Amino acid sequence: MDGYCVKCKVKKEIKDASEVTMKNGRKAMKGSCPTCGTGMFRILGKS
Repeated sequence: MDGYCVKCKVKKEIKDASEVTMKNGRKAMKGSCPTCGTGMFRILGKS
């Protein structure tokens, strides 16, 4: 799963990605940037 790193300002593969459910019930992927270690978050489609 790829996401956007706001620190590196480029799309990258999310390291140690895990699927989480937000308060509103939508699914998301949460992990970190493989280069700088900044937290990355990507909201997935409705399911």
